[in-house]
Amino acid sequence: MSVISQEAVRGGTVFKDISADDDDWQPTEIESLCMNCYQNGTTRLLLTKIPFFKEIIVSSFSCENCSWANTEIQSAGRIQEQGVCYTLKVKTKQDLNREVVKADSATTRIPELDFEIPPFTQKGSLSTVEGLVDRAVAGLEQDQPVRQATDPEVAAKIDEFIQKLRRLKDVETEFTLVIEDPSGNSFVENPVAPQKDGALTVSWFKRTVQQDIQLGLKTEDDDHDVEEEPPGNNLETMRGEVLMFATNCPECNAPTSTNMKLVQIPHFKEVIIMATNCDSCGHRTNEVKSGGATEDLGTKITLHVTDPSDMTRDVLKSETCSVLIPELEFELGMAALSGKFTTLEGLLKDIKDLTVSKNPFVSGDSGNSERANKLKEFGEKIEKIIAGEMDARIILDDPAGNSYLQNVFAPDPDPEMTTVKYTRTFEQNEELGLNDMKTEGYQERD
Repeated sequence: MSVISQEAVRGGTVFKDISADDDDWQPTEIESLCMNCYQNGTTRLLLTKIPFFKEIIVSSFSCENCSWANTEIQSAGRIQEQGVCYTLKVKTKQDLNREVVKADSATTRIPELDFEIPPFTQKGSLSTVEGLVDRAVAGLEQDQPVRQATDPEVAAKIDEFIQKLRRLKDVETEFTLVIEDPSGNSFVENPVAPQKDGALTVSWFKRTVQQDIQLGLKTEDDDHDVEEEPPGNNLETMRGEVLMFATNCPECNAPTSTNMKLVQIPHFKEVIIMATNCDSCGHRTNEVKSGGATEDLGTKITLHVTDPSDMTRDVLKSETCSVLIPELEFELGMAALSGKFTTLEGLLKDIKDLTVSKNPFVSGDSGNSERANKLKEFGEKIEKIIAGEMDARIILDDPAGNSYLQNVFAPDPDPEMTTVKYTRTFEQNEELGLNDMKTEGYQERD
């Protein structure tokens, strides 16, 4: 029986602020069918308002016959004009208590664990940051008994990941929670509202046609009839889009296209990844460029390779970066390899291919056995470094400061890696074209 009076409806007080002190405000109770045992259960509806947000409907179903229960929330308003993205830096245990409204159309991400909950895989919920983590753990644990019987190796990996999720609640290290909702109806609490929250970033974005179709705002037929609006030119929109532009294949000169994506590398900066795939000759190439300006100081990164697992570290090598391996008396100058975002193993294999496999002076009329033997020996030493059979140091020296080597202990220091910032020499500035660059007062005559 509903306890919402007609006067309350006419007075516009159907939605009230969430409060534990209001004893008069009771939920609406409706008898409804249990989808578990097909007996009658009870659905309770509470129409309420979240401060500094909007009206929502909280529904809770319980069945006395089979004890099945379910809760979810729905927005009581319309789909917003733009989508919303909340980025929360969880630094203390108090941040775990923040209220979170997660609509069913929202995507939840924890970048540090490479963890994502896709949209429309969970019902909308009214919870806290800690509650979202607990719900993710419960979802992963749900089918673990079956996995342990059918695929123990996968089950062990999932158990290991569950422990990582649980450790997030101890907040031993800072982590990031991202909730991106194209409907604009999700919410993360700002405990200091209306003041600005330094740990919480809120951004709005324009929905794509595909997102409008998922939300039911458009149909598949509309997608064929209406051209998609051009992508926005703001930074947040570019982060979520793959841009494409026409070009010619560098191998056969046939018309093709290059894809370009702006990517954020954790604990570093944004980079631009470009990839070209030619349908005519099959030639493929990829290149990485820094998304920012030349740094004030150069960067020299030294890694002592002690284990084969070091080969899996991510590496961003810009065009201006030199690679040195002192144990092999080897130095690869800047621009010898194009900018790359790969692993340390991938970088070493590219060096081997460049100096051995693709070296034009090893074979043919210009080749000689002595040089070929030296290069073959060099390639074998590279393979030993990759296999962890040879002690070596890998040095990335980038005067522009735009190269990166993954710290697997981040945010703590890596005992096997050192990073040194240094002032560029005049010659290095000359190579980068900085000596003749004038960024201030360039319109004035000398």
